[in-house]
Amino acid sequence: MRKIFKNRFSKPKTSLFICIILRILTVISLFIEFGSGNIKNGVLCIVVLIIFTLPSILYKSFGLVLPDAMETAIYVFIFSSAILGEINNFYGLLPFWDTVLHVLSGFVLAGVGFSLARLMNGRKQKLRMSALYIALTGICFSLTAGLLWEFFEFTCDNWLRTDMQKDKVIKNISSVELNGKNENEPLKIDDITRTEIYFKNGERYTVEGGYLDTGLNDTMKDLSVNFIGAVIFCTAGFYHMKNRGKYEFVNCFIPVKKEEYCQ
Repeated sequence: MRKIFKNRFSKPKTSLFICIILRILTVISLFIEFGSGNIKNGVLCIVVLIIFTLPSILYKSFGLVLPDAMETAIYVFIFSSAILGEINNFYGLLPFWDTVLHVLSGFVLAGVGFSLARLMNGRKQKLRMSALYIALTGICFSLTAGLLWEFFEFTCDNWLRTDMQKDKVIKNISSVELNGKNENEPLKIDDITRTEIYFKNGERYTVEGGYLDTGLNDTMKDLSVNFIGAVIFCTAGFYHMKNRGKYEFVNCFIPVKKEEYCQ
């Protein structure tokens, strides 16, 4: 057992090196953003630097030790979503960027939920959870975290007038509102080529290529790929618990209590 933990939590850790590099890049971005007068992005850089301390907080406050692979994945995800995605517009430059990050977040968050359920399992005599129950708990934890993030994006978009729920141009819609007959029968509109938006002051904006969906498709896509990432991890976790050692990589994404690590 000690040998396994030594491999998973060996020092110096790759995550430590990655964290130092990403912190340096974030600090550089911080100075660039404040220097150019972009206060919002500068504050975002500060938030990222604070979130980078999460593994240390988990260790000091809850006694959780993160495996090297999981800690590295957390650092890369935070940097990729905030610094690369938001500040450097990777979300706009690379259409797949958001999808990849949500799959990764679903995978990692499932590992957190899976490990929390496994840590509680057997602590009390009456608490005996099956491998299937623990796997489902991991999936539910990941989906709940993903849903709370979508709530956060929706709140920011409506209160702060941001666009975290990225708009998407679509060509087909079905709408009861456009039926015009007060009937619960959707009007199907296909092959939309452009949408005209008229402002109160008389100005007009044209959306070329279709109809502008304001976030719904993005939200549902994010939750769907989050679910896929969670299912991938928890399926492997389930078979790992049922067949000890068959999917050893699962341990690389499961935090342990420091008492277990020190054994």
